[in-house]
Amino acid sequence: MQMSDHTNQCYHCGDPCGSDSVISMDKYFCCTGCKTVFDIFQESGLTYYYELQANPGASPEPGDRNYDFLNSKDIIDKLLAFQDETIQVIQLHIAHIHCSSCIWILENLRKLHPGIKSSQVDFPKKTVQITYQRDQVTLKEVVILLAKIGYDPNLSLKDYDKIPASPDRSSLYKLGVAGFAFGNIMFLSFPEYFEVGEFWLEQFKGTFRWLIFLFSLPVVFYSGWGYLTSAYKGIRSKLLNIDVPIALGIIVLFLRSTADIFFDLGSGFFDSLSGLIFFLLLGKFFQQKTYSFFSFEHDYKSYFPISVTRISGDGEEESVQVYKIMKGDRLLIRNGELIPVDGVLISRSANVDYSFVTGEAKPVGKVAGDTIFSGGKQISGAIEMEVLKSVSQSYLTQLWSNAAFKKEKTSQFLTLTDGISKHFTASVLTIAAMAAGFWFFADSTKVLNVVTSVLIIACPCAIALAAPFTLGNMLRIFGRLKFYVKDTHTLERLSQIDTVIFDKTGTITSAAKNDITYEGMELTPAEESLLKNTLRASNHPLSRALYELLAEHHITTLDDFHEYPGLGLKARKDQCQIRVGSASFVQNKAKSATYETAVHISSNDAYKGRFSFHNAYREGLPELANAIKKTMDLAVLSGDNEGEKRILKKILPRGTPLYFGQGPEDKLEFIKDLQRKGKRVLMLGDGLNDAGAFAQSDVGIAISENINVFSPACDAILDATKFKQLNVYMRASKKSMTIIRLSFILSLVYNIIGLYFAVTGQLQPIIAAILMPLSSISIVVFTTVMTSVVGRKLQ
Repeated sequence: MQMSDHTNQCYHCGDPCGSDSVISMDKYFCCTGCKTVFDIFQESGLTYYYELQANPGASPEPGDRNYDFLNSKDIIDKLLAFQDETIQVIQLHIAHIHCSSCIWILENLRKLHPGIKSSQVDFPKKTVQITYQRDQVTLKEVVILLAKIGYDPNLSLKDYDKIPASPDRSSLYKLGVAGFAFGNIMFLSFPEYFEVGEFWLEQFKGTFRWLIFLFSLPVVFYSGWGYLTSAYKGIRSKLLNIDVPIALGIIVLFLRSTADIFFDLGSGFFDSLSGLIFFLLLGKFFQQKTYSFFSFEHDYKSYFPISVTRISGDGEEESVQVYKIMKGDRLLIRNGELIPVDGVLISRSANVDYSFVTGEAKPVGKVAGDTIFSGGKQISGAIEMEVLKSVSQSYLTQLWSNAAFKKEKTSQFLTLTDGISKHFTASVLTIAAMAAGFWFFADSTKVLNVVTSVLIIACPCAIALAAPFTLGNMLRIFGRLKFYVKDTHTLERLSQIDTVIFDKTGTITSAAKNDITYEGMELTPAEESLLKNTLRASNHPLSRALYELLAEHHITTLDDFHEYPGLGLKARKDQCQIRVGSASFVQNKAKSATYETAVHISSNDAYKGRFSFHNAYREGLPELANAIKKTMDLAVLSGDNEGEKRILKKILPRGTPLYFGQGPEDKLEFIKDLQRKGKRVLMLGDGLNDAGAFAQSDVGIAISENINVFSPACDAILDATKFKQLNVYMRASKKSMTIIRLSFILSLVYNIIGLYFAVTGQLQPIIAAILMPLSSISIVVFTTVMTSVVGRKLQ
């Protein structure tokens, strides 16, 4: 290592290297801090960070910041999003996140410290969620590690107290400054416009021009600064973002106008410049307001199926929506249900699966008096808990979106939009250069106006707005019709589906409508009580239907409970053990004459009998199946036996494949095989035994019969009453894609017409500045109106 006075850019952060620069391995660093970060990445095998982006890093802050406050348990408890005996989860805001290299290195923190299990970046919010082993690394050490590599997190009193941040009013302030200056500049320019020759105006014309110049300074360097910095960062990152042509227009206008005033050549174009920035900001402000109105913010109130069973003071059970849960309420959490709130365990013991939060599959044992956190899933029978706090909207949303329990499903239209913007900007710059070359020889006085008009009129903002506005509005429409879709990317994938897979029990059959008969030995009161309490802990459709059928019994706490997906339930109380499920599961050796849907019962390994279910299929199933079959492939995967095969052949279209005896793993492999053949698969299930199939499918939809079931593995939830509308929703998603394509075409047509007038010198910069945001607004109006028309046709 040696010191040099070389003035190259720093290999890590890109800053100029002065006389104190550091050279190591033929690479220049502006300080020892940047070199240290490079050494850390090299030792950990993370130098690919520099291949994703040139000079992507930031210089770490000199000296050691005092993070001793992170030794306080009270502060840590306030900052953490989740914690148990082994795992802690923290979400940190990092302002320096700006490119793909940042995302890559922050999502590979586990390679820098073995105690970090995973990290996930939310790029738009500039946050990273870090899951780590509390016995291997502390929160303080995690924060110090981030600071050492140049990603110092923002920790403040706001984070500690969880006080909502004040709304960002900077855009409103910038708009106000630009509007005020624009009005005054126009007023002071009246003598120039009308060429008034009175003595006192002629005498003070120079003063007026310098006042105009002074008014323009805050417009350019405050109101318009965001466009300049955005363009600079884009060019520095070798990306042509949509702000590059805008920034060039601002710079050209300002420099030319300043030269005119300094050399007394005229009043310049400060009126056009201030008008340009004002109308840009006005359009941007309108877009932000409109987008915030139409954007689909996932909160716990938006998802109809998210609810829980509350136990009243007299022991009655009632289903309530999650947002009505209050501190002190007593809740019943059945086997497989999500724990929606933080609380204290009342039952003797619990076995909680926190894999939705931490990615760790090993369940955590809890005993009475322990705190249990929202996001866990109870997996060993029913438990009771007392609520400590009301449900957290943002946390449930985070659970829904957490990548720990679903594979990444890419968005085609996001890539398409980004690609169009990139190539569009390059094309605009090329056209501007060619127009400048032509007018330089044809009429040099028009060069400035022509170039500026081209750069302004052809901003691809309208193209970038088409997809989010269209899909965001469709999400709202679907939600109002009780079809709750996770995000806009799901809608895009839904429009591309060519194969639909139905589960049977609880999906195309109604759990609320079953004819149930019992055949076998009479159950003793103790056995019937144990059966009732065993079924109470399960959320399987057959369990819920049978639970409602049986007589009321005193609620007791089971000594042991296990649910085996696709097989049945096993529970124990004192010396009595019961099995509920398939014939093979309860060890029934008798041969059945016919296939049927039945729940078999055994007590202490002695077979007792069976409850036979005669399914009631959902209203509209034949019509829905026929509609789907016209344009897509259709199949049924069922974990049950072939008892309903003859009936299903009559109901479903001829040739529909029917597969019975399919366990959760079989369903997943079936879908995976279809995808290998190029199929885009939708899986419609009940959300209980279909989590693997949901995660593997391109779109997984859970149908909700009652509002107790929440399935974070799915992409959407469909209210059971809207089952027959599924194909209508799928057609609406395809129409959404058509609206996006039409928006792209409209924007392209607008830009071609605008460029014609700009290139031919018929368009003034101030008019272009007015028309540019109007084009974006027109796209917003078009997409909103068109999606509303589609929505009105849905029932």
